[in-house]
Amino acid sequence: MNVTEATQRRASIRSFLPDPVSDQQIRDLLEVAARAPSGGNVQPWRIYVINGESMEQFRSFITERKPGESEYPVYPPNLQEPYRTNRFELGEAMYEKLGIPREDKAARLAHLARNFDFFGAPAAFFCFVERNMGSAQWSDLGMFLQTFMLLAKEAGLDTCAQEAWSMKHDSVSEFVKADKNDMLFCGMCIGFKDSSDPINSLISERRPLEDWAKFLSVSYTHLTLPTILLV
Repeated sequence: MNVTEATQRRASIRSFLPDPVSDQQIRDLLEVAARAPSGGNVQPWRIYVINGESMEQFRSFITERKPGESEYPVYPPNLQEPYRTNRFELGEAMYEKLGIPREDKAARLAHLARNFDFFGAPAAFFCFVERNMGSAQWSDLGMFLQTFMLLAKEAGLDTCAQEAWSMKHDSVSEFVKADKNDMLFCGMCIGFKDSSDPINSLISERRPLEDWAKFLSVSYTHLTLPTILLV
């Protein structure tokens, strides 16, 4: 599988099989993912892997922990267009796959709560960053996580990046014994998708290239040419 195929096939999987993933395979993927771009080679990511027995312990630990406020805004307040519509349409498409109507708030909340079981994935990791890091270092996290997800896809695994875990940041930090200076960014489900679950047939739409990219051409009318004296 090449990079193009991995990029096209990667998706946020929201229903996993219980089939195990080895620590060694996750370790190998993380080591290669660390080759992701990082401004100034800062490498700000801090990763905590849970798998096997630690996953069982975590599930028991987290069950009774209630979600709270995220330490960072997952979306800006008053999200403007076209971003608001992009988000709304994805949510509606997802709940349509699940057969949950808009008025069934309880069922929608129940599906949201499945985030906190990693959608059944057998393995996962949490990505932290030190609190004094700025937006440039947070962009490094995105590049690292995307690199990991593409490598996982190449290896036959499926993933789902989860910012929802930011609503249980205190509990996660307590379990993994994170440093007080570290902030939880997201979780990452790792495993094999359940192809029989309709939710995994969801393909999120992307806006056309013309909406967000401009190819600039050079016009001679905008060039300042040097004065040439003829003698």
